[in-house]
Amino acid sequence: MSLYDVQKFIYQMNRDPPLRTRYGADPEAVLADYSLTDEERHAIREPDIGLLYVMGVNGQLLMHYAAFRGYEWTQYIEAMKAGERQYGPVRTGLYTRAEGRT
Repeated sequence: MSLYDVQKFIYQMNRDPPLRTRYGADPEAVLADYSLTDEERHAIREPDIGLLYVMGVNGQLLMHYAAFRGYEWTQYIEAMKAGERQYGPVRTGLYTRAEGRT
């Protein structure tokens, strides 16, 4: 998994309107600029906010990306909960330590 590249993509999408325009026109060309696994590409394309959360994407980045992709706040929170139900606990990053996880 290349969490750094996933987060870099999301950070840039959150802050770069021309990149969002390019992505809208040709998502695969934009994603090719990042070292991503098939699972990461899928999570970004869908978007699967729950899977991105379980992958360990920073919540500040993910919150803005989810809003950009049309998620209301309650939908965003539920997507993270659903992600843990479907994919298991957070795999890496800060949130692996939440609620007594190690």
